[in-house]
Amino acid sequence: MIKYNLICDKCKFTFNSWFSASSEFDRLKKKKLITCTYCGSYKISKSIMSPNVSRIEQIDKNKIKIKKEVRKKILEYQKFIKENSTYVGKDFAYEARSLHYDKKKSKTIYGKATQEEINDLDEEGIETTTIPWIKDNEN
Repeated sequence: MIKYNLICDKCKFTFNSWFSASSEFDRLKKKKLITCTYCGSYKISKSIMSPNVSRIEQIDKNKIKIKKEVRKKILEYQKFIKENSTYVGKDFAYEARSLHYDKKKSKTIYGKATQEEINDLDEEGIETTTIPWIKDNEN
């Protein structure tokens, strides 16, 4: 699909229309199937169009900006968690149960767990939170 800015040669009214291909405009014009939406004239021309590259570039820049902001926020959370919690690695499920059932201990932990382990902890009434984690060496 291609979008053209069209101009009426008679009244100079401009409007847009979509075509399946560049040649489709010429074919339809030859058959007098394209008319001015304002005055009804068949004398229609394609006006010069520039591709909307700047809009695409702006969208890409916005996506990159948002991605950087999200990454920065995740890294801030990670720093807070590392400074205020104990890393238990793959023993997370075991340590979470120990803390839950031993009411004397009270500390914050973080580590790794499979989705199955998280589901089992949830069934036992042990609350967990999953957050995205960015490795230190990832760019």
